[in-house]
Amino acid sequence: MTSGDLAGLFAEPQRLRAFAALVLGAGSVPEVAASAGLSVREAAVAVRRLRDGGLVAGGDGGDGNGGLRVEAGRFRELARARSAERSRESGEAEAAGEPLHRSVRGGRIVRLPARKGRRLPVLEHVVERSFETGRVYGEREVDDRLRTWCEGGGTDHVTVRRYLIDECLLRREDGRYWRP
Repeated sequence: MTSGDLAGLFAEPQRLRAFAALVLGAGSVPEVAASAGLSVREAAVAVRRLRDGGLVAGGDGGDGNGGLRVEAGRFRELARARSAERSRESGEAEAAGEPLHRSVRGGRIVRLPARKGRRLPVLEHVVERSFETGRVYGEREVDDRLRTWCEGGGTDHVTVRRYLIDECLLRREDGRYWRP
């Protein structure tokens, strides 16, 4: 199940209300209907969809009504899967312990940490993916590459360039830049 699947299950107001009733302790379709303000038929359809989606278990005692319960473990699984996906997207974790995915998402810097120890892994991530060691770049090319990282975020490409120079991740001389 993906977060999109989960959003799809909760997109229907009757399913959302039925799920809320189950979370609050309803254990059968009639209890869900009464608690959620739904007809028994609407509640049964909502519970069936939630069960098919893996968010609800039980209710298999012939009439499909009793012993319903929320499968809270599915949310933990989804959270773990999303966390693993973010880790894959953003590469290595920061040395300071704050995950890189808090600063970099989808090839963009969404937040540049103020603390040097947390900022450095972000800068290393950018330079490793944008510049070849030993190759010389003009200022315009450097700016274009960094602008791509900064689009849609709150960070200016000139600031990133300055930090890359200050941290010796890029070297500069006479308008030429290179990665040492």
